[in-house]
Amino acid sequence: MDRRTFQQKLALSIPLLMTSSFPALPKRIFPAPVREGDTVGLITPGSYISDESLEKAVSNIQSLGFKVKMGKHIRASRGFNAGTDEERLEDLHTMFADERVAAIWCARGGYGCSRLLPHINYRMISKHPKILIGYSDVTALLNAIYEKTGLIGLHGPVGASELTNYTKSELLGLISGNTKHYEIKVSPSNLDEEHTIYHPRTIRPGIAEGLLVGGNLSLLAAMAGAEYLPNFKNKIVFIEDIGEKPYRIDRMFTQLRQAGKLNEAAGILLGVFSDCEADDDERSLTLWETVNDRTKDLGIPVLYGFSFGHISNQCTLPVGAKVRMDVEQQSLVVLEEIMK
Repeated sequence: MDRRTFQQKLALSIPLLMTSSFPALPKRIFPAPVREGDTVGLITPGSYISDESLEKAVSNIQSLGFKVKMGKHIRASRGFNAGTDEERLEDLHTMFADERVAAIWCARGGYGCSRLLPHINYRMISKHPKILIGYSDVTALLNAIYEKTGLIGLHGPVGASELTNYTKSELLGLISGNTKHYEIKVSPSNLDEEHTIYHPRTIRPGIAEGLLVGGNLSLLAAMAGAEYLPNFKNKIVFIEDIGEKPYRIDRMFTQLRQAGKLNEAAGILLGVFSDCEADDDERSLTLWETVNDRTKDLGIPVLYGFSFGHISNQCTLPVGAKVRMDVEQQSLVVLEEIMK
């Protein structure tokens, strides 16, 4: 066979090799599961935490059967932050490097995590992978660490969260490691809530598969254009926020759209947007009209009201895991073992 014939046959074979319902996966790091009796590191990478909230975080971790190791600077304070950037970064690095620590749980969110991103030792983290848990401001850490290392993290309650039966069950269901075909459904308690912001609503029906990324809308918008936010192409993107008026929600979604972040996503999973309605006397679209306007025309499956966000009954979502979302069934299925 001459070279030209070989190259022609090779070229014809490439489309067959690339034919797949799921794109090639990037290199990822799967952390080890957390077992009863393991030590969990507790840190405050964002805002200052009160004594009462810190006590609650410690109590929550112990109630789940884990030991607690608190960060050296967990009680530090500098304005609205839990100490200087250097102090908060030291605690993050120390917990990852400590082989006795099985997982790292952020005691609270607030603000400040994004300040750390340029200074994180991502190479060290990739050599000492472990679960990082948190939400809200921790969105910055979860996505940046995944983008830079491939390490899967957990968007779930912070240490000081209210651990309802649903929240506790969903968290333990993922950190135990038995996650292949693990199905996450909407909280029954949220369905019983009187306020409609808790109720799932279809924006655009359909089923989609992809790697899961996302978090708090304010953080995602602030990270747009930076090197720390994963590309949303072929991803399932989950988004929530709290205390933002509809015009601000509109502005941040518009920013993500114009930054090219949402247009190529495989699907969008919206959480419960707490306290995001306009005042009665305010000239404004409703929250529902706003999220519907900014997502429906993208031509991909979109579900509003999944059980995550700044709410009591919240599920835990694995950032970087392969998942399937089903709008009609109001479910998210984890398609692989994420703890190994």
